[in-house]
Amino acid sequence: MKARPNRGIEWIWTLLLVTLLVGGLSGCGKQEPAAPPEPNTPTGDVAAAAGGRESRDPLDAVAGLLGDSKEKIQKIVDGQNTFQPSFEQWWGRIAPDFALTDTEGNVHKLSSYRGKNVVVVYSTTWCPTCSIQVPHLKELREGVPAAELVVLSISNESAALLKEYAGQQEINYPMLSSSETLEAPFSQVQYIPTSFFVDAQGKFKLVATGLVEADVAKAIVEVN
Repeated sequence: MKARPNRGIEWIWTLLLVTLLVGGLSGCGKQEPAAPPEPNTPTGDVAAAAGGRESRDPLDAVAGLLGDSKEKIQKIVDGQNTFQPSFEQWWGRIAPDFALTDTEGNVHKLSSYRGKNVVVVYSTTWCPTCSIQVPHLKELREGVPAAELVVLSISNESAALLKEYAGQQEINYPMLSSSETLEAPFSQVQYIPTSFFVDAQGKFKLVATGLVEADVAKAIVEVN
């Protein structure tokens, strides 16, 4: 008797193919998304800014926390259609620390970069939008002095694969391999690329999901 095709498996593969094709510049789903933990409840000024209303203007979440920076970031975000602001409730809060090893065996501890802006990008080698963003990150790295900016890319892929990819793409910033679960909001990333802009005081300045072009990323970095 001829075996009947497994319609369920065919449907799943079809859905995955369609998802990859329509992902576009808005980002890709992570390879193995886990259920995100509940974020810590904002307190004090953060809670007042966030207001607990998802429909609110995302940049209202940082009112009173970033001062004039809010207006500068608003102007940058306005008109952008390749990314969307995300994790607004974390803006203005200290980024949780982490220590991860790059493909060359160097350890990068986020808190050790106080005094510099840090851009932490969650990405993978298989995500089309992540690959499109690579040249923009390289341009950003070249356009801002190393004394002022650190760019870190985090992926759950193996160090060997990332090292090969970095060589092929001539990547000029560290690629970190991480199989561990970092603290929120890093652990809550569901779509890639997601870029966390951390200011010189270690606070989240902006989080963007999707493609952030080099000139836009540089403008965000330069906001004080």
